[in-house]
Amino acid sequence: MQKKRIVVLDTETTGMNNIGLPYLNHRIIEIGAVEIINRRFTGNNFHAYIQPNRKIDTRALKVHGITNEFLSDKPLFKDIAKNFFNYIKHSTLIIHNAPFDVGFINQEFFLIDSQTIDIKKYCRIIDTLKIARDLFPGKKNTLDVLCTRYKIKNSHRVLHGAILDAFLLGKLYLLMTSGQESISFDNNIKNKKNILSFKIKLNKIRPLKILKANKIELELHKKYLKKNLMKNK
Repeated sequence: MQKKRIVVLDTETTGMNNIGLPYLNHRIIEIGAVEIINRRFTGNNFHAYIQPNRKIDTRALKVHGITNEFLSDKPLFKDIAKNFFNYIKHSTLIIHNAPFDVGFINQEFFLIDSQTIDIKKYCRIIDTLKIARDLFPGKKNTLDVLCTRYKIKNSHRVLHGAILDAFLLGKLYLLMTSGQESISFDNNIKNKKNILSFKIKLNKIRPLKILKANKIELELHKKYLKKNLMKNK
């Protein structure tokens, strides 16, 4: 059986620009990725904090809580680039709002050797935001909202964090793509419960009391049959 390898990925950054290319002038400071094979978490994850060589925006700090001081002794992206690329290549990448993360990742590789790289050439990209919008059109589809919608506990998610968010997104992706299989499974459970409940009800029904006809009733019945048989001749 061929293994279907999925990597669920998330990043945290120094901030973003409110222009067409949000990653310009900003850098990745954390990468979190979890591996799923044949719809099962394997535990073979990738996680790295990265020294960005620039200050973190105040708004971004409030989102993820990662400080400049914390990152001061962390490796540069070029130090983890090879391991990261080998980890994600030939996989299906699951990302929420994929253009954002893919743009940042491609920029980081470009800054290493000034050569344009597009990870979409090496990985298949699936955007869970697009899936969510198809499933819930017109509704808010943030990670927090989707976790609430699918009843995934995320009370421990006080701040954003790449590895935690990747794990939550992995669970969401499996639920959002379970399709008819999940529905059938639920229906089977309901059907089994209904059948069991019906059997219990049947067992509680008292046997009907048989009442035999008396002589007068038998004579009347015979006359009724004789009368109707004569009509049909």
